[in-house]
Formats: sequence, C-alpha cells, structure tokens
Amino acid sequence: QVQLVESGGGLVQAGGSLRLSCAASGRTASTNPMGWFRQAPGKEREFVAAVDWSGTNTYYADSVKDRFTISRDNAKNTVYLQMNSLKPEDTAVYYCAAGFAVRFSPNEYHSWGQGTQVTVSS
Repeated sequence: QVQLVESGGGLVQAGGSLRLSCAASGRTASTNPMGWFRQAPGKEREFVAAVDWSGTNTYYADSVKDRFTISRDNAKNTVYLQMNSLKPEDTAVYYCAAGFAVRFSPNEYHSWGQGTQVTVSS
C-alpha cells in the first residue's frame, strides 16, 4: 500500500498556472506508475494524466494535452502536475493515484490521495 498526499491546489484566474504535488510514502512508492484524476461536482472521476515508474512515458487526456505536464522525482517520491493555460472547465478536485500499471480507468488504481481543490475563475 502506498500513502499519497496532494498539495498545491487553489484559486486561479483563467489563463493562469498551478503546480500540484503528490508526495508518496511506502515501501514501493517509487516503483508505481502514477496517475492524476479529477472530479467536478456531479461528474464522474476522469483521467487527466499518467506516468510510468521511470518517468519516461507520459499519457494525457485530450482535454489537457499541450497544457498540462506530469513528471516525477523518484528521489523525492513525488509526482507533479504542472497546469498551464487553465480554463474554468478545469475546476475540480484533483486526485493522485498509484497503480500496478499505467491505466486510464480509476478502477485500475489501488491507492489514492485525499484530493486537492482547483478552482479556475473566468
């Protein structure tokens, strides 16, 4: 089991930037593929981005491609989500998750953080 703690959320104007961090702890924290998901009120949790255990391969939802960047620092057991050119429709609670493989469904991830709120004003 991996413990995850997100930080970095907040309120930002449209066009602005935020960087989310996800600190992982646990015996296998640096070897898990990691994903970011988000959930807006009244909507299902959706895939945002994922990275393999080495950080070499990254994957993005079409809605955030070319605006968001996922990365990881295994020496710090931390995964990041750099979010640029934010839009009001990016408003959601953002969650990081650890899985056994890179997957796009939240059901495939075994450990979750508590989430961090991102609000983008127009």
